[in-house]
Amino acid sequence: MARPQRTSEKAEQWTEGIDIMLAIDISHSMQIEDFTPNRLEAAKRVAIDFIEGRFQDRIGMVVFSGEAYSMAPLTTDYDLLRGYIKSMDFSLIEVRGTAIGSALGVVLNRMQESAAKSKICILLSDGDSNAGNIDPLTAAGLAAEMGVKVYTIIVGREGRVPFGKDFFGRRQFLENTVDETTMQQIASITGGRFYRATNNQALQEVFDEIDRLEKSEIKESRYLNTADYYYIYLRWALVFYLLWLLGKSTFLNNLLSD
Repeated sequence: MARPQRTSEKAEQWTEGIDIMLAIDISHSMQIEDFTPNRLEAAKRVAIDFIEGRFQDRIGMVVFSGEAYSMAPLTTDYDLLRGYIKSMDFSLIEVRGTAIGSALGVVLNRMQESAAKSKICILLSDGDSNAGNIDPLTAAGLAAEMGVKVYTIIVGREGRVPFGKDFFGRRQFLENTVDETTMQQIASITGGRFYRATNNQALQEVFDEIDRLEKSEIKESRYLNTADYYYIYLRWALVFYLLWLLGKSTFLNNLLSD
């Protein structure tokens, strides 16, 4: 009569992941120390934090200086990516310069086989595009055709910035200029956004904002299964009832009655 039940709930989750390519400038100007300890190390730290905040997104990496090459294919092996980022340094590419167009070209090569609903590139650099054999805006046009959204980030301050030490250990400075125009145009052509970061905190905030803007779509289905258990008690009740009926007609019961 109380109708005892047991209820079990099952949830199924699946995601529509995003394919993300990180294109990071490792030219020698990334050694400038207006970030702590320098521009490249600051970029590496926030890139690792960004990766750790993703869920089931495929992420790949491209590094560039005077040339560009793919450091990691699109993968969900985040431990592998963290290892690659930590090993990133200025010796990976000997050719000097900043080949932004070539970097985008390598990114698009990696994205050709992508079937992801959302494809983005985070392009981080501190200088003008002055090397490579691909015009950055031409590459941006190709990215737009492929549906690759490019978020561009310029790192570094303009003016007098610290750069190493002299023979006597005294801090050296140099004049730094930044041309934002190309990076702004790349973001505009591809439907992305342009950012300017002048210190570690600002760079972290840029990656945090991109992380909020580009989230995987997580879908969940829940199933509620309810099973009645009254029949177990009913079965035993019938068993005892039958035993009682049988017990009434036995010799022992009749003897006791007499």
